Amino acid sequence: MKSRPIKVAAAVAAAALLLTGCSNGGGTGGGDAAGGLSIDVPEVPMLESLGEGEGQVNIVAWSGFVEPAWSDAFTAETGCTVNRRVAGTSDEMVQLMRTGDYDLVSASGDASLRLIVGGDVAPINLELVPNFGDDIVEGMKGQVYDTINGKSYGVPIGRGANILQYNTEVVTETPDSWSIVWEEDSPYAGKVIAYDAPIYIADAAVYLMSTKPELGITNPYALDETQLAAAIDLLKTQNGIVSEYWADPAAQITSFVGGTTVAGTSWEVLRKLTEDPKFESVLPKEGSTGWSDAWMISSQSKNPNCAYLWMNYTSSPEVNGAIAMNFGMAPANAAFCDTSAEAKEHCDYYHATDEEYFKNVWFWTTPVEQCVDGRTDVTCTNFQQWTEAWLTVK
Repeated sequence: MKSRPIKVAAAVAAAALLLTGCSNGGGTGGGDAAGGLSIDVPEVPMLESLGEGEGQVNIVAWSGFVEPAWSDAFTAETGCTVNRRVAGTSDEMVQLMRTGDYDLVSASGDASLRLIVGGDVAPINLELVPNFGDDIVEGMKGQVYDTINGKSYGVPIGRGANILQYNTEVVTETPDSWSIVWEEDSPYAGKVIAYDAPIYIADAAVYLMSTKPELGITNPYALDETQLAAAIDLLKTQNGIVSEYWADPAAQITSFVGGTTVAGTSWEVLRKLTEDPKFESVLPKEGSTGWSDAWMISSQSKNPNCAYLWMNYTSSPEVNGAIAMNFGMAPANAAFCDTSAEAKEHCDYYHATDEEYFKNVWFWTTPVEQCVDGRTDVTCTNFQQWTEAWLTVK
């Protein structure tokens, strides 16, 4: 679900996933994946040992993830030239990876399962990525969206929450709930901004988990047909109080700064980029959705050795931290936070090592027919169904 401007990205994907099997874990939030999923996926071999670098590596990445400041140093160190292709959405990333022309992708959770189930990416031998160690934050290991059948398919890069941003000059009482952007009697009706993508259905589901427990939603990405219908009804209600929808973060910033919007969904980096103290943000009591990005290696990689060298290089505290600061997110390598006062300030702002904070964040996970909440007595709705349902909202 990502389309990231400036330093960020969100994506609309429309491919259905038909998965079978049973989940080995649900959890109370996005940070508790209980070791990923158990589902049927294509058998793709994992690289067993590193050889000589092939001289290049071809990467599909979000803007801000692969910059000369560190790619040139990587080339000097390894002899592997970095060829970057910037993608604007997760859907574009999936399509590019399926061409077989790229070795690596910086995939978000709304793309990961599609790539794994399609046989487009290979399991990762973490022993060949020594910088993936104790300093990688626990909340980015073994997640549902990139750990399948006990195998890791992703090397974490960074994460962030979808938070409630508000204009303190208008919203004078600090909100603690998403109710001000979901309820039709909101005092800010007509000044609410919402995210424009099918995955935003999960945000409605998060709110319903708290306000309508009788629906039985325990994971916002595991919705049966009744639960999906309830989320769509809520989104249609919200449509009546929305001033505009955003997919381009630059447009979201413009909406807040221009006064069209006074409350709505945001990212921590966007609130920071407004550079105006009247804009504040909060992670509401109901929790929120969020995103987590990871390097994934193509099952057709022509340069697997250079690809592994890149994943290890960018997992070091210094480089992973540089990517996180450039992009505007919490780094995966917590050791970065102790490298300088500036690094500590960045980590504090983005809650880098605050697992209690991220326990209330449900990271984007592609909705699939196999219920990721562990239910086996129903079939859950997949992303194709979400995409079709989203078209009815506006």
